[in-house]
Amino acid sequence: MSAARKARSESNAPVLRIQASDEQRPAGRLLGDELRYHRERLGYTLADAAAVIRASTSKVSRLERGESPAKPRDVHDLARFYGLTREQQSQLDQLQAQAGNADVYSRFADVTPNFLKRLIRLEGTADKISVFDPRVVPGLLQTEAYARAIVQLMEVDLSDSEIERIVALRMQRQVMLDRGTPMLTVLITEEVLYRAYGTPDEMATQVRYLLKATCTDRVNVRIVHKGAMTPPYPIFHLSFPDGDCQELAYVEHIDGANYVTQKRQLDKYRKLMDNVRANAHDRTQSTKVLEKALTHWEKVTATDPQG
Repeated sequence: MSAARKARSESNAPVLRIQASDEQRPAGRLLGDELRYHRERLGYTLADAAAVIRASTSKVSRLERGESPAKPRDVHDLARFYGLTREQQSQLDQLQAQAGNADVYSRFADVTPNFLKRLIRLEGTADKISVFDPRVVPGLLQTEAYARAIVQLMEVDLSDSEIERIVALRMQRQVMLDRGTPMLTVLITEEVLYRAYGTPDEMATQVRYLLKATCTDRVNVRIVHKGAMTPPYPIFHLSFPDGDCQELAYVEHIDGANYVTQKRQLDKYRKLMDNVRANAHDRTQSTKVLEKALTHWEKVTATDPQG
């Protein structure tokens, strides 16, 4: 290895490069981008990589462009050849898993914000998800009627059919919970329980759904004290089962989102989530708060079902 190549190999390469344009490409292309990045960073040629996986240079080129499916063995062999760390190898494994889990968002690509597509892919490979949203019940625990009311409010320019497709996507994201994975912790401010999205009867149904979720072993619904100081924006924290320090944060804004993978920023958002948890009721008391909210909506429904 030349001195220049050795110097490049010893540089501190990022684990996963997050770019604004990444959300516009499928997971297979993201995986190819990472493999090409590490090859070029180290000064290797397509022929060098081809020799490692016993393939032609054209196959490696197609792999790096995301045009050919990547075999796990090839990815692992290239990762070892490039001298990647355990964490970097695990990131590649996640991207490969996401490439095979693309069916959910691909069917709704035309009505799905680009910044949300990666989150959907990552949810499918996570083993633990923690969510805080100060505005609404998080999407993974929304009922169909509640989701429809939110979409109708936020997407006023969409047709009825487009709205129904977005609602279908939100429901499809919940399928993984029926499979028993991942472990899900949802932090909801008490005010959200009394913020009407839909009719009083639909709100009562939504609260019943949250109560039902609290009875499962893999879902933990915690209600944050009324008036507690919390971040004004949603935060997702995801962890993955394939290695140490495998985690990321997803922070949503009005027109986009940030994906956080760097340790310093992860520490920041982990601390924010810890502060929210510290201001939340325990599981038993959270159930009581939910039951109180259900009583409220049932009373409203009895007097004025349509609100």
